[in-house]
Amino acid sequence: MVMAEAAPAWLREELVTLAWCWRLSRRDGVTIGLTSHDRDLTVGGLRYRAAPGMKPSALETSDRLESETMDLAGAVSSAAIAADDLDAGRWDGAELALLVTDWTQPDAAPVTVARGALGAIERRGAAFAAELQGVAHRLDGPVCPATSPSCRAMLGDRACRVDLSPRTHRRRVVAVEGREVTLDAAPVAGTMAFGELMWMEGRNCGLASPVIGEAGAVLHLAEAPLLPVDGPVRVRLIEGCDKQLATCRDRFGNAVNFRGEAHLPGNDLLTRYPGG
Repeated sequence: MVMAEAAPAWLREELVTLAWCWRLSRRDGVTIGLTSHDRDLTVGGLRYRAAPGMKPSALETSDRLESETMDLAGAVSSAAIAADDLDAGRWDGAELALLVTDWTQPDAAPVTVARGALGAIERRGAAFAAELQGVAHRLDGPVCPATSPSCRAMLGDRACRVDLSPRTHRRRVVAVEGREVTLDAAPVAGTMAFGELMWMEGRNCGLASPVIGEAGAVLHLAEAPLLPVDGPVRVRLIEGCDKQLATCRDRFGNAVNFRGEAHLPGNDLLTRYPGG
């Protein structure tokens, strides 16, 4: 809540002209703004589209640390959030900021009321319901990594440090049959298992799928494309890694950054009977 002594002057007026504004930023960089006002507003250089179906009463908060989440039910109804995008998971994990501003002076110091990331999203007809996870939700994660025989890093991340530039390729998908996609040219043999295919155009643009196997120019995906693929479409391929020490050493020359305990005794050795 905004304290009275900290509130801007326009919030302390006898007659206030409030508008709620929602800023949503997807993981792929798409950012949209929606407002409860009946006309579009521009706040901080971003255009907030009028979405009269937005209701502040849909926001519930708690001051208990263990319940630092907020439920958004029927909060937005806008053509900017398409049903296909919701079903495809494009809005999962999107960053959300709830602002309140003076619609007569929308750029005059808007007040941030809540901030977090969208959790599970549930479709309800033309609208949707979502859980907004606050910063305290991050405390649910592990405080330190657990030991594992395989590498805990992701190929190319800050812990792994492998340069993905030479291991990123552009191809075209020329045929799709279930979870199998055929490329216009085969990648280097043995490089794409556990990698990623991202659609760069078409109805699935921006969506990615893990690659679980390869056979020449045919890749086996973990899941079939969500939407039909019409004609040849461009895709981005990122090579994969099976997270084994031998692969890290021999293929990538990166054993110094291996984030696992490949030689740690496992449960079979620890529970073996003496002399067994």
